[in-house]
Amino acid sequence: MSTTPVSKTLYALIAGVGAGTGRSVALRFAQAYPVVLLARKPESYASIVSEIRAAGGEALGVAADTSDAASVAAAFEIVKRELPGKTLAAAVFNVAGGFAIKPFLDVAVSDLDDSLAGNARGLFNFAQATLPSLLESVPTSPHPPSLIVTGATASVRGSARFGTFAAGKFAVRGLTQSLAREFGPQGVHVAHVIVDGVIDIPRTAAYTVNEGKPDGKISPDAIAENYWNLHTQHRSAFTQELDLRPYLEKF
Repeated sequence: MSTTPVSKTLYALIAGVGAGTGRSVALRFAQAYPVVLLARKPESYASIVSEIRAAGGEALGVAADTSDAASVAAAFEIVKRELPGKTLAAAVFNVAGGFAIKPFLDVAVSDLDDSLAGNARGLFNFAQATLPSLLESVPTSPHPPSLIVTGATASVRGSARFGTFAAGKFAVRGLTQSLAREFGPQGVHVAHVIVDGVIDIPRTAAYTVNEGKPDGKISPDAIAENYWNLHTQHRSAFTQELDLRPYLEKF
């Protein structure tokens, strides 16, 4: 854990926390802020909360399903109770729901609904819950209050058999663009990050990509550092969309 003093008045919130990118983002932001970790299942965040606390940081885990507005509202009531008087410095939406890879003629409408619910509706609920607090932080935050959204290759390219997932991620990208145009002038930095490649996480350990060469997968710690850099950007030079991929990838 960094020796940088942890803020007494601000906190960071990461939705979609697990063993990969969510963990790395939580650890990075915990160097500067108390962090709240949201996931549908407590087992997704419990070890990360313990890891941050063991390193001297402050962390709170809350079970929530961002596709359910009532669940998000209940989670924020817990946050208000546990972190009284604190406002948001950064909110990270790292959720990706409805990841069904199927030939289109085998896809059910429920697959499309799952993708739109987990992605577009999830961001909608998350943004409505976090933006009021981000706006409240504008006058006092040392960095522009930030809403950072994780995208994917499917955010910009609909590949074969990824139709429903692409529909959800395209919707997230469009919603993020609209939020950036509305809330950027109010001092909130809204950014969309296209993570274009395989992330080096436990679930992908057996995957061979880019011929198995070093750093052929995207490091979740490197993603987290890019998120921190977005959060600390000066408002005269905001990045609305960032594109991340391994150096070996062909454009």
